[in-house]
Amino acid sequence: MKKVSLRASFALFMAFMMIVGLVVYVVRYIQHGEEWALYFDASTSGCEYTLTDRNGTVLAKMGGGGKYYAEDANIRTACYQLVGDYVGNVGTGALQSFQKQLSGFSLITGIEEREDVTLKLTVDADLNLKAYEALNGRSGAVIMCNYRTGEILCMVSSPSIDPMNPPETLPDGAYINRCISSTFVPGSVFKLVTLTAAIENIDDVYHRSFSCSGSLNVKGVNINCTGVHGEQTIEQALANSCNCAFGQIALELGPDIIAEYAGKLGITQQLKLDDITTAAGNYDKDSSMSAAMAWSGIGQYNDLVSPYAMMRLVSAIANGGTVVEPSLLGVSDTKTELVSADTAQKVASMMNYNVVYKYGSSTFPGLNISAKTGTAEVGDGKPSHGWFVGFLNDEQHPYAFAVLVENGGSGLRAAGAVANTVLQAAVK
Repeated sequence: MKKVSLRASFALFMAFMMIVGLVVYVVRYIQHGEEWALYFDASTSGCEYTLTDRNGTVLAKMGGGGKYYAEDANIRTACYQLVGDYVGNVGTGALQSFQKQLSGFSLITGIEEREDVTLKLTVDADLNLKAYEALNGRSGAVIMCNYRTGEILCMVSSPSIDPMNPPETLPDGAYINRCISSTFVPGSVFKLVTLTAAIENIDDVYHRSFSCSGSLNVKGVNINCTGVHGEQTIEQALANSCNCAFGQIALELGPDIIAEYAGKLGITQQLKLDDITTAAGNYDKDSSMSAAMAWSGIGQYNDLVSPYAMMRLVSAIANGGTVVEPSLLGVSDTKTELVSADTAQKVASMMNYNVVYKYGSSTFPGLNISAKTGTAEVGDGKPSHGWFVGFLNDEQHPYAFAVLVENGGSGLRAAGAVANTVLQAAVK
């Protein structure tokens, strides 16, 4: 009897382990089936799988046991975080994120019978190279899209590497796409969120005068401004990027309203770029109505945003309040209303005023541009992050963009110069 009982227990144990193994296999099949299918088929069949930019420039190719990247080393470097690599170091790279489109894999039917496959991305590799060169070795991000179609035209993260010749010591964050997977202190570009909330919640905001004597005292703590702006309208306050004015507005709106707008405008949400989940920003409420609350409406305190979220926001402003959800795979058919058309028109007009009356149209020759700068303090004695976000008022070139130069200092001089270089190349 003991032998029978022992054998029965062993049989039950083996059956249990088989069930566990089957469950593990099914879970891994669901998670990694596309990856297995792509690499197995590429190494054993005669099919080739090619990833190109919008103009047909080959970014990656695999088939017949071989795996390749772009021929030009500069293109490989400028497009590295966009493309990724074959070992998956960049989790959001196209080679990882778009395996289904490359392999034609189905969880139900497996690998489909198909001939050579070419997946064309919307990005222009030459434009990526221009953006990477404009960053000139500095850490940062450049992302640009067509706000009418949603097509992403440029996506660059720096520093980068050549996947065919990686250095022994990797630069900081080489495997991270800063455009979509990182968040940064926004500084004054966050004032677009506070401004939108003010337009829709403060009835007399257009008829008020905002005073700036160089600092704003909040419960004994000074909020310092970039200058002494005197009496100014809301339009002038945005152009001056006046901390005093926007600190007052933040205190009047309160933390709940600003947090609500940061959420609905996509700043603090995890967004979707095709099948890629982007990093969510941050807005911490300060209900004490202290200086921290004022700073939060200015884009400091604990505020964080991703370049992708900022580009998406200014895309909506440029497109009458509705964002055509960005895509790396083609023209998008998904639209999301972020703000009303009336609010979008007012914010867009003020962003154009910024350029014409503050930044100088001559800084961007030949471009009809609406924009907002940001010079975000990061502490620890480090230079500020430079931001420049906005869009072109050009039906032939409806481009929206976000540029970040980490520790670059002035938003206009650092990030604005990069944006001008990329936009000049794009319109040609």
